[in-house]
Amino acid sequence: MLLKDILYGVGLSAVSGTTNTMVNTICFDSRKVGMDDVFVAIKGTVTDGHKYIAKTVDAGAKAIVCEELPKNMVNGVTYLEVDNGAKALAIMASNFYGNPSKNLKLVAVTGTNGKTTVSSLLYQLFKRAGYKVGLISTIKIMVDDEQYATSHTTPDALVINKHLSLMNDAGVEFCFMEVSSHGIHQKRTEGLVFEGAIFTNLSHDHLDYHKTFAEYRDTKKKLFDNLPKKAFALSNIDDKNGLVMLQNTKAKKYTYALKTYADYRANILENQFHGQLLKIDDNELWSKLIGDFNAYNMLAIYATADLLGLEKMETLRLLSELENVDGRFQYYISKEKITAIVDYAHTPDALKNVLDTINALRTGNENVITVVGCGGDRDKSKRPVMGHIASEMSNKTIFTSDNPRTESAALIIEEMEAGVEPQNIKKILSIENREQAIKTACQLAVGNDIILVAGKGHETYQETNGERTDFDDFKIVKELLTSLNK
Repeated sequence: MLLKDILYGVGLSAVSGTTNTMVNTICFDSRKVGMDDVFVAIKGTVTDGHKYIAKTVDAGAKAIVCEELPKNMVNGVTYLEVDNGAKALAIMASNFYGNPSKNLKLVAVTGTNGKTTVSSLLYQLFKRAGYKVGLISTIKIMVDDEQYATSHTTPDALVINKHLSLMNDAGVEFCFMEVSSHGIHQKRTEGLVFEGAIFTNLSHDHLDYHKTFAEYRDTKKKLFDNLPKKAFALSNIDDKNGLVMLQNTKAKKYTYALKTYADYRANILENQFHGQLLKIDDNELWSKLIGDFNAYNMLAIYATADLLGLEKMETLRLLSELENVDGRFQYYISKEKITAIVDYAHTPDALKNVLDTINALRTGNENVITVVGCGGDRDKSKRPVMGHIASEMSNKTIFTSDNPRTESAALIIEEMEAGVEPQNIKKILSIENREQAIKTACQLAVGNDIILVAGKGHETYQETNGERTDFDDFKIVKELLTSLNK
């Protein structure tokens, strides 16, 4: 492809060499650069791609896109200076793959909690409605029926556009995409054309990266600020940041809520462990998903389907058929009537929501045993808060490891313990080994008790010091309850 075509729409500060030359592909990982490739140097959080420019030229790079031109430039190589390498990469990726987002209806889902559930269930619903659908989520990427692995909530721009291009080839009409604050801040979604965006909620998370809550909120808001006029912006206005998201958007504004007057409203009529009865647009709907947080998710899905042109009664019928997403309030009931719930809740707000739901459904005669940890190399300030919530809202709490990464699991647990009130200290145990912690919870439980295993949800691994080992919360708790209670 011609370099000048890949660069369309990229703001160039300086050019050395010709852009009227054929190049092979785009790389931002210096280790993957080959003959006639374009290398985009990005200043990342871990390393600076500018350090590897000379290495990529030696590997055969034909063009270099960077924020600072190197002092020594090699003849025959084109050097291009830009203000922001990450933004340039996203626009170039979109051009390289033929601007695939323009050829389908791409909907972004952002917020602290609910992104995976809303995007995944929208994918489910539109598939059931007979459409070819795409999904880009924390759990997986789907190109209609074809599944691809993913390692980030919002993948890098090359991965996004490559799969959007595959969706074009497969005739996909709608795509639902999780958009994280990291993805927005790192410009991974630049150059994409969105049909609409959904805001679910905002609570304490990622302050290791964004430093302040205001910065975290404002990063999310940029997604809505950049929507085109023809797009829709759908926001949960029961959340105090819901109207903030809509302040400067050029898109058509729509709201949804359970407690406030809004364009789309729902009421919870009945809540049970096996589902809940909702009232949406004066129509009753039985959902297999339980809890207030899922009522919001279902309402967001209903509103989005309506804004995308699906018939309302058909949408309500399809909503009643939707199944839980893996690792989101996923439950198993043993022969002894012990209920084990596995949930991805890894923020204070998400943990509180899940425990609120459990406590609202219990009779009071059963114990709630919570197994929870916090991830390493992530926001430390939420650890005592989660420790407080788990110990306050459970009859017994077991603090354990999550994904310690490069941190000490024992020290992470100590930071969680710091949030426990004196009256709750007798309710907690600390067991560093996660499998042993889950086993202990199963041994403590008797008939009708409820075990919540929180934090990892759908993940099938545990990460320690750069190594990932197989670990599946749901599989483990199910096997333990079966073997311990025969």
